[in-house]
Amino acid sequence: LTLFWLTLIGYVPSHRFRRFAYRRGYGIKLGPGSVVHWQTRFFGPRGITIGAHCNIGNNAFLDGRSGLTIGNRVATGSEVMIYTLQHDMDSPDFATVGGPVIIEDYVYLGPRAIVLPNVKIGRGAVVAAGAVVTSDVEPYTVVGGVPAKFIRQRSRDLNYRPDFAMPFQ
Repeated sequence: LTLFWLTLIGYVPSHRFRRFAYRRGYGIKLGPGSVVHWQTRFFGPRGITIGAHCNIGNNAFLDGRSGLTIGNRVATGSEVMIYTLQHDMDSPDFATVGGPVIIEDYVYLGPRAIVLPNVKIGRGAVVAAGAVVTSDVEPYTVVGGVPAKFIRQRSRDLNYRPDFAMPFQ
C-alpha cells in the first residue's frame, strides 16, 4: 500500500507537496533545496537519503531496500533507475543479492542511465545517457555504454546547484 500511495503522490504537480509527503509520510531523507520531479517511483523509501540542492529528473526509479545515498548537488536526467537489489541468475532458487548504492557530490546521471546494486559513483563523475553502471566509477570520470566504461576525465572545478524545479513537474 505504501508504494501505491508514493506512486500517486508522484503525480501531484506540486514540488512543495511532494517534498512534504516524501519527508514526513514516508521517511525519505531529502536535503534542503532538493527537487524530485514528478512520477518518481520508489522501493524501500526509508532507505533513501538525498543530499542538498539535488535534482532528480521525472520518471526516476529509486530503490532504497539496501540503502541508497545520494550526495549534494547531484543531478539526474529523466527515467534514471537506481537498484540496490537484484536476482542472482545463477542461483538455483533465483536468490536476491545486492548492496547499497552511494552517489557522491556533483555527480550527473544522464537520461535513462541505470545503476545496479553495490556501486559507488565518485564525486564529480558523469554517467552518459543510457549507460548501465555495474561497477564503481572513479571521481571526475565520464563513463558510458553497456556496461559503462571510461570515456574521459571531467573538470574538477565544479560549483553548481542543479536545484531548479520545472513547473508542474
